[in-house]
Amino acid sequence: MIRAGIDIIASIAAGFYTTGRHLFVRPFTESYPEYKRPLPARSRARIILTRDPEGRERCVACYLCSGVCPVNCISMQAAEDSRGRRYAAWFRINFGRCIYCGLCEQACPTSAIQLTPDFEHIRRDLLDMVFEKQDLLVDHCGKDPDYDFYQHAGVVTGLAGKGDHISENAPVNTRTNMP
Repeated sequence: MIRAGIDIIASIAAGFYTTGRHLFVRPFTESYPEYKRPLPARSRARIILTRDPEGRERCVACYLCSGVCPVNCISMQAAEDSRGRRYAAWFRINFGRCIYCGLCEQACPTSAIQLTPDFEHIRRDLLDMVFEKQDLLVDHCGKDPDYDFYQHAGVVTGLAGKGDHISENAPVNTRTNMP
């Protein structure tokens, strides 16, 4: 019983000592808008939609990003142009719900969705946190400047047919392979 009382008094004294030690230390304050702390190179914040090297939208509206999103903040509608190329007719992200986990960036097969270190996009109204495709689309290729999904995917479009893509063999006629 006496030992328990001594332990309690020792813990209270240790707490007062810690408080007293910091009581007379000059506070360290960063003036945030004037001084911005350097962020790590791989920090994740605002989501952008990038373009391919020819300047076309990279997003093919495959719904992988919206499927992998744990909070369901991404939605889109797929469409197809006259050459057979898919694109997102509309693309919407609710940043009020987004937790910036980066799963959408990892799931994207075309490198269309990329997370940037720009974290200052706060709005006072919650409805202003819903960003449309024109708000997210940028005029550069992002982290993968040379990657073009349609040159590697083997998808038949008006731009290229089967066997015309990078590292793709011509299609094999199975009827001529008979013994």
